[in-house]
Order: sequence, then C-alpha cells, then structure tokens
Amino acid sequence: MKKLLLAIGLFLLFVASGQAEERKPLLIPGKTALYQRVLSIPEARLMDQPGDAQGMAVTPFSAFYVYERKQQNGQEWLLLGTDRHGGLSGWMPARDSIAWNQGLTVEFKDPAGHDRVLMLKDKAALKALAKPGAEQAYAELYRQAVEGALPADSPVVAIQPAGHIDIRKDFYLVPILDFEDTWLGSEQARLLKIASVPLESPADKPATAENDEYTAGLVFVIDASLSMDEYIERTREAVMKIYDQLGDAGQLGKVDFGLVAFRDNAGSVPGLDYTAKTWVTLEEGRNPGAFLEKVDQLSAARVSSRDFREDAYAGLQQAIKGMHWQGHDARYIVLITDAGAREADDPLSTTGLSTEAVRQLAQDNGIAIFVLHLKTPAVMADHQAAEAQYQELSDFPGIGSLYYGVPTGDLAEFGAVLDSLAGQISAQVAQGLNKPRMDSPEIRNNPRLAELQGKVEKLGYALRMQYLRQRKGGRLPRVFDAWMLDRAIREPQRQVVEVRVLLTRDQLSDLHDVLQQVLRTAEEGLLSPQNFLDELKSLAATISRNPEELGRTTATTAGEGNSLVDMGFIGDYIEGLPYTGEVMSLSLEDWQSWPVRRQVDFLRRLEDKITYYRALHDNTDLWISLDQGPVSGDSVFPLPLDMLP
Repeated sequence: MKKLLLAIGLFLLFVASGQAEERKPLLIPGKTALYQRVLSIPEARLMDQPGDAQGMAVTPFSAFYVYERKQQNGQEWLLLGTDRHGGLSGWMPARDSIAWNQGLTVEFKDPAGHDRVLMLKDKAALKALAKPGAEQAYAELYRQAVEGALPADSPVVAIQPAGHIDIRKDFYLVPILDFEDTWLGSEQARLLKIASVPLESPADKPATAENDEYTAGLVFVIDASLSMDEYIERTREAVMKIYDQLGDAGQLGKVDFGLVAFRDNAGSVPGLDYTAKTWVTLEEGRNPGAFLEKVDQLSAARVSSRDFREDAYAGLQQAIKGMHWQGHDARYIVLITDAGAREADDPLSTTGLSTEAVRQLAQDNGIAIFVLHLKTPAVMADHQAAEAQYQELSDFPGIGSLYYGVPTGDLAEFGAVLDSLAGQISAQVAQGLNKPRMDSPEIRNNPRLAELQGKVEKLGYALRMQYLRQRKGGRLPRVFDAWMLDRAIREPQRQVVEVRVLLTRDQLSDLHDVLQQVLRTAEEGLLSPQNFLDELKSLAATISRNPEELGRTTATTAGEGNSLVDMGFIGDYIEGLPYTGEVMSLSLEDWQSWPVRRQVDFLRRLEDKITYYRALHDNTDLWISLDQGPVSGDSVFPLPLDMLP
C-alpha cells in the first residue's frame, strides 16, 4: 500500500511539475519567441479572481507578462505574472493596462512657435489629413482644437498641451502600440497608434501664481589656464552688475550664480594644481558677498598646458553633476574658453566623455549650455575645429546652437555679450529688471549678438511656459488611445516627437556591463566582424523589446554560445519595431566597405555611450521612482533612442 501511495504521489508530482513547465505566457500573435506584456496604469490593482472588487495596489507602470485572457461579465481580464517562468501575480482588468510589446515610448517636442500635435480617433481620419489637398480641413480641425471648440463628432481626441512637458521632470508615458509608414509631402513619416498615461492627475499639483518662486541657476564654467585673468575679472564684473540690479529691484535670490574653473589634466602638468574645481556653489552664489569673496581667490594658471586644448568637459561635468540644481526652474551654464575641449578619445581627457555625451548629460538635467568662444590669436590653428565642437555642444532642442565666437578674443566685445546674456537671463526670471534692449545701437551693429538674444528670448519663453504648465497642472488626458503623425503636417521636415526607451537603473547598469564586455571581447579578437555585429544587433533588439532579458540574448553574455541571430529569433525582435538604431541596418558588407577611420569612429561612439551610461547611472537626481520611494534599481529613466548601441 505504501508503495502504491508513493507511486501515486510521484506520478502527481510529475504531472504537477509537467504542468508548471508548460505554463508559459501568451505569445504575441505572429511571433515565436516574444511574449505578450503589459504595463499597469496608475491606480491599477491585482485581484485573486476575475470580477473581484478588492485587490492589491500596483506600482504604476509595472511590467507584467500575460498568461491568460478571460471574459467576465462583458469585461476582459488578464492573468499576469512578473516573469516568463510561471510566477503568477493575479488578475487585472485589461482596461487598467496598456500593451507593452516593445519598450519604445515617445516624448513630445516643445511646440513653441509650431503647431501642436493633433491626436485622432482612428488611422483612416489621420491618413486623410496627411494627403495632399487636405490643408484646409487640417487648418479647421487645428483651429477648433486650439480654441477648445471641437464638435461631438470630431475625429480629434486631444491636442498636445501648449506648454512643453519635460518627460524627465514631469514623467509620462506615451507607448507606441502600432504604426504604419507613410509619406508627408516629400518626407517619410510614420502614423503612430499611441496610449497616453501621465503619472499624476491634474489635481495632484496645486496651481500657483504666474510669478511665484520662479528661479534660475546660472553657472559660469570658465577656462582658468594661462592668460585668462582679464576674462575672469570681466566675468566677475558682469555678475556684480546683475547683483546690483537684482538688489535694486528687490529680487535677490531669484537668480543664483555659481562658478567652476577648469584647466587641463593636472596629472600631466602638476603645476596646474587642479583639473576642475568648484569655486562658488549655487547656494553660496545667492549671496553677492560670498560670490565676491570666492571669486577674488580665483586666478589663471601660471604654467602652460600640454597643448592648445584644455579639459573643458571636466569643468562641465563638475557643473552638471556637482551643483545642486534642484529648486531652479531655469538652468543655464555659460562656458567661457579660448581653447577646444579634449574629446573622449584624447589620452589626456579625465572624463572620457564626448561632445555628444556631455550635451546629452546636460539636457538630461534640463540645462542649456551657452558657449562664449574666445578666438584669441594664440590658438588660431584650433579655432575652426573648436567652433564646430562647441556649436554641437551648445545645440538646444527647438532653439539651435547657443554659441558665440568672439573674434580675436576682444575683451570689450566679450564683456558686452556677457552683460547682455546674463542680463537677459536674469530679466526673464526676476520682476522689475530691465532686459538689454534688442534695438540698441550696440545690438544693431552686431547681428550675431542680436541672433543670440533672439535665441535667449525663445529659450526663456519655453522654460517659463514649462514652469507655468507644471504649476497650473496642465496635463495630457489621463488615459486614451489615439493616432498621430511623428512629423508636423504643415512642416513635414520637423519631427514632433523624440523616441525613447524606458529602462530601469538596474537595466542601464546591465546594458553598460554587456556592451563593455562585447567590446572587450571584440578587441581581444575573440569575435569575428560578423559575430561582433550580430552581438550588437542582439543587444539593441533586446533593449528595444524586452530589457529584462539583457545578458541572455548575446553569445558573449549568455554562456550558451548563441546570440538572437544564431537562434533565429532576431526577426521576431526586430519586425514590428517602428524605430531602430543604426546598427540594425548595418551589414557585414557595409562594415567591410568602410575605411578604417569610419570603423574606429563607430567603435569610439560605442565607448562614448558606455561612459554616458555610467554617468547617467550615477546621477541619482535624474531617476524616477514610480512608487514614490527613494531611488533604487527599479527607478526608471527614458533613454533617448540615439543613445542605444
């Protein structure tokens, strides 16, 4: 009898284990290796059974695998699990989730000076608006949407808010559910089916008065190498002028000033004393006396650097990561230098950051970088290369390059531009300050300064509108599905969204480690060019589709000798992605046809991204905790698609 019971028990255990092994999530229709996944919306709950009224609250935007779909009293319910190995979490109404079959989301670009995006109920109505001859119909729909006078039968679901929604400060999700390629005039565009899910409702933030507590942080990052004393002194003079004006207007504290000085790699020239050093923090710079006392201690180096380049990015990194920017609604850095910056591949660079990575790091922190480039005769040979570098560094989305080259390093022109820039920024923030007149003889005779002033005006307006929108609670509607175009109908050359990938902090760390390991393995000659490209494609596809699988989908990291390409799953991962990075379309033939320099540049960009991942991971201020708790490995950041491998 005991043997019979034991046999029955083993049989039942075998059956149960077999059933557990067979329990897999539902596949995406048409796919053989990708499972259905969803994200929970705010206020979603998990229930023990379909139809239950009470359940456990779920952190917004938690990702789940779908194991079963079931109808209950006319409503669809989903059986969900946190992994694909049978670990079940409970049942959730389908209406409390959104499909998450790829990890791409979009951020709306600043609409200032352009049409806002219309979101329509169905694809057919949107396709009709994209056709030639529909200009009048579009204009009428747009007018109705802007005026809030849409009729009940309008195809328009919503219109993008007038103010810019910064996804890094005011987190929201706009996942791409479906897409279709089309043409808008002569430009290739995409019809996107999206879902909109803001993190908070409009009632979560109180409205405040228009001018209530709007503040700015302005940090000067100044070259303190040999012969820069007169420019340091002129910067001090400009700041003291602004302090006097703020004091006269009773607005001290509306603009906080900071100052970082940089030289070059002090390890290579010990007489330089430091590579980058914070002289005045934003907290100290709230007080004119403290600023003056600190800056009086700053002087230019007394020894020369190694060559005509300086480690400017060390100074910028110090200003971006080392300053306490929280509480400053408008954030500016003014870089003052007469030399080009050491790039990531320069042996004397102490940051390993490229121009692109520094610009992205600043934008991640909501900081605009101005560059005043002193074209002094001593470094004339470097002027052209440095100008191109700083034009790229200071490029701000929707505004353009915030660069000004000062011919011959003329001190008077430098002072005039600096006074104008600092005065205009301060006047945009503080009440009662007179901003520099754009029609003054000084401006009329300097069209480049007039152009810079126009950009500062536009930037200040955009930041102010963003501030007011945040304070007054203007948000996208809570949850809806709609169709939109990724280009502006009346300006087809203009992209209206930036594509991003939502990653957790742990996933970014994994991405950093995996990409670093792939590069190291390739450099050691253990990967053929074809296998190297396959590894990169596997990595990029995994990030876009299912970042939880990082480390399991490349031969280098899986320990099984197979990448997604080898296993035949790369098609599943790539097909249906509306946007992919450059590596996806790169073939072995392309790679082999490239000159060595282009191959090296490609590898260098990958190394730059590794450095950027590390800097982003360590900058805890940027990470969003969806459960409102402290920053952890589960905190998220919307990474720009361009920053993927």
